[in-house]
Amino acid sequence: MKTSKIVAAAALTLLAAVGAQAETYDGVHALTNGNTRAEVAPGAVTAARSGNPYSDSAQAGVQSIASTTDRSTVRAAAVAAAHNPLQSLYRRAFYRDQVPAAYSKPKVSFTRQAAL
Repeated sequence: MKTSKIVAAAALTLLAAVGAQAETYDGVHALTNGNTRAEVAPGAVTAARSGNPYSDSAQAGVQSIASTTDRSTVRAAAVAAAHNPLQSLYRRAFYRDQVPAAYSKPKVSFTRQAAL
């Protein structure tokens, strides 16, 4: 019984070794472009300075957005949101979309003063 298992394993190993064949290496492919480096250089400089033609903004064209809000108002709102400890709280993560009282706005300030 033990000998038959060894023979079967050897046959499967031999079959797997025959079935697995690696690709052959063809070497470095020959150049298909006959241009010299001096002929390609001006086109490369133009392509490098023209930007990315495949970006999303290039497809839509350049659009300017006119804002009616003052810059200082937007900055004040961003600072207030950044200092809110609960601003990233996701209500749907809680049972029946109700935030527990432990997560309500704190009654005390979290800022600390340096002691001298």
